[in-house]
Amino acid sequence: MENKKRYSIKNILLVTGWVLLGAGSVVLLVAAIQKKDAKLCWDIKINIQGADINLFVDEADIMHSIRAIEQGNPVGKPIGLFNLKKMETELEKNIWVKSAELFFDNNEVLKVNVQEREPVARVFTTGGNTFYIDEELTMLPLSDKFSARLPVFTNFPSDTKVLSKADSLLLHDIKNVSLAIQKDSFCTALIDQVDITAAREFEMMPKVGNQLIRFGNGTEAEEKLEKLQLFYKQVMPAAGWNMYSVINVQYKNQVVAKKRGQEDIAADAQRSLQMMQLIAERAQQQANDSLQIIQQDNERNSVDSTMIQQSIEREESAQPSNTFEKPKPQEDDGAKPAASTAGAVSTAKTP
Repeated sequence: MENKKRYSIKNILLVTGWVLLGAGSVVLLVAAIQKKDAKLCWDIKINIQGADINLFVDEADIMHSIRAIEQGNPVGKPIGLFNLKKMETELEKNIWVKSAELFFDNNEVLKVNVQEREPVARVFTTGGNTFYIDEELTMLPLSDKFSARLPVFTNFPSDTKVLSKADSLLLHDIKNVSLAIQKDSFCTALIDQVDITAAREFEMMPKVGNQLIRFGNGTEAEEKLEKLQLFYKQVMPAAGWNMYSVINVQYKNQVVAKKRGQEDIAADAQRSLQMMQLIAERAQQQANDSLQIIQQDNERNSVDSTMIQQSIEREESAQPSNTFEKPKPQEDDGAKPAASTAGAVSTAKTP
């Protein structure tokens, strides 16, 4: 009986000891946290990853955002007053910030790690708008800081922010083709522009030569570019740069090229004529716009000539006269003025 009683007391003491140890650990942990929270922020270190050169967001932008969030300079502020989660959320509201992570190190330095979005293609819509896309197909606006040198895709069929399934797939193909072009320096130097057809396929315009490259859709983009590169390096130097009008690489394991004929020459001439007419129309429109602006400005600044004359007359009547009359001498009462005739001579007769 006594052994059981001793065993129970021992268990109670053991449990009590563990409870006290746990409570002490919690107290020490809370005290350590409170002590750290009472320390002041010593410095801020910003690290931006993503593009090789921070083109669209830099340390000054991040620091400006942090100052705006904290309503002033955060250096010297107690660490416990920082809401790091809120700061991360606010920084990620910048469209060019993919992710943000903030923490304090053991030296009370605020570490800010930012992942920048990197555009992979520039897209022009049929409505005249333009934007960048990154590898996650995020539509990015143009930046006032820098214009990225990327493959250009024209005639994208939608201007809406929320895309349809077909437009999303097309945007995915644009990303694949653009990344494939940028992987090869030859293709980057060769391809000037990529047009999107009504069938949602790609046609490329080279910087050298006058050919139309029919690329098809965005599948197997790297293989198609390899075939195109071989054709330009092996066939074009021997055949001549103007031998072919169309180069088709969308078929498996082959390149189909069409020789330039009279109809192609006529089509090129027609396209050139249309381009010249378009340039002339735009120049005329700009001239008309400029003339209209000048005429409107003249109408606003013109004044009626009668108003000018009336204004001059009012100014003359308001000015004091520069002529004056000499005052006449006062005459004595009863005195008669001597009558004289200019040039007359008075004579007297002698008796």
